[in-house]
Amino acid sequence: MESNYAPRRLLRLVGRLAVCASLACAVSAFADSLDERNELIHHFVTDLNANPLVADCAAHGNFIASTSTAFDHVEFPPNSFDASHSTIEPWNDSFDEKKQRIKVDNVVTVEGQGMPKDDERDPTPLKFRCGYVGSQMLAFGWNDPVPPLRARAEPHSTRSKGKHGAKTKSSSGKSKSSAKSGSTSKSTKKSTKKH
Repeated sequence: MESNYAPRRLLRLVGRLAVCASLACAVSAFADSLDERNELIHHFVTDLNANPLVADCAAHGNFIASTSTAFDHVEFPPNSFDASHSTIEPWNDSFDEKKQRIKVDNVVTVEGQGMPKDDERDPTPLKFRCGYVGSQMLAFGWNDPVPPLRARAEPHSTRSKGKHGAKTKSSSGKSKSSAKSGSTSKSTKKSTKKH
């Protein structure tokens, strides 16, 4: 019995060490990407005279676009940060009417060029939109040319959910009329029996 216990403890220890190592790698990668983002924001603010919120939105847009299957990175030429290509608009409303209905104080927009992963395609004009409360970004959107995968919606059917969520066939009002006719036939039977 004791001979089985030692290998199990050793396996648990090895498993815990593997989990710790993978967490350390993930934290390190997150720190690296955070450092890269902060350096990019600093570059936009100091070298291109970008507003800090616009720079933050652009850096976040660069990160998100680089996770797309279509883009390697985003380039922001100096004119990306001028008034005709970037704005900070007081908002005080929901960021959008879709999933991000969170209320924000300012909406920042900035334009850039999405550099494709393959050199055969031309850069794609991209527009990033970020919602802020103070200096904290709470919402983000962009004109991603590769739409996210969506769960396939179940086609509309004549089935509706009944008791306990089970699907039942809808008889388009027949059940109500048949229930009424059933109850009237019972009452007529009772009244005929009394006579």
